[in-house]
Amino acid sequence: MTEIPTTIERSEGRGSLHEVLASPYYKDTLCTIINADSRDVMHKLPSGLVVSDPPYNVGYHYDGYKDNLTTEEYQELIRSVCPLPCVLIHYAEDLCALSWTLEEIPEKMVAWVYPSNTARQWRGIAWWGCKPDFDKDGQDYRNPNDKRIRERIARGERARLYDWWEINQVKNVSNEKTEHPCQIPTDVMRRILKITDCKLVIDPFAGSGTTLVAAKQLGIPSIGIERNEKYCAIAAGRVARENALGLAG
Repeated sequence: MTEIPTTIERSEGRGSLHEVLASPYYKDTLCTIINADSRDVMHKLPSGLVVSDPPYNVGYHYDGYKDNLTTEEYQELIRSVCPLPCVLIHYAEDLCALSWTLEEIPEKMVAWVYPSNTARQWRGIAWWGCKPDFDKDGQDYRNPNDKRIRERIARGERARLYDWWEINQVKNVSNEKTEHPCQIPTDVMRRILKITDCKLVIDPFAGSGTTLVAAKQLGIPSIGIERNEKYCAIAAGRVARENALGLAG
């Protein structure tokens, strides 16, 4: 099994990685969940690819988190816990603002679109300090009943992946729905990780644990940080179920 690396040198005066990981909320051979404020521990972790759906600072109700910071506070939050390379999901206008915050233009952006009864029908996904390789994944054909397409599907082929991803949101009737109010579909996070090279995934806003579940499914070591213990329990339960499924398989 691949272990989370622990031989990374740290700056003096910031504490050691061993201190941070000494008593995690959850830990297995691939995944570690830390119940803490990411601002307190991110600088103590090894370098990795940050992949996250951060709070959007729109006044949404989370247990134990104020989602209405000032612009300056929000910028500092993202700047302190999302070092490059990173992949972030957000509304398009806010991704533009985050480029100002991170002081770099994204290497790539895609649109994640979904049918819903809300004013927002899509979000952006942006890569800073890294590039996705679209050749590493595909997507379903739009015209599966076409004779030539049926032949390709029979051969196990898939359509090319483009920068327009149609993936449904997690709804109340979705099989993967948890008690977390803003859960990202596993399909979105799994696709991000499949097409982005990384040896360690870090999610500073782990929430329901979707990033960690996707990493587990792909065999990638991951660290999730979540300040709310209730959400840590949800994330840990989901990751543990992936372990059970792996053993059953």
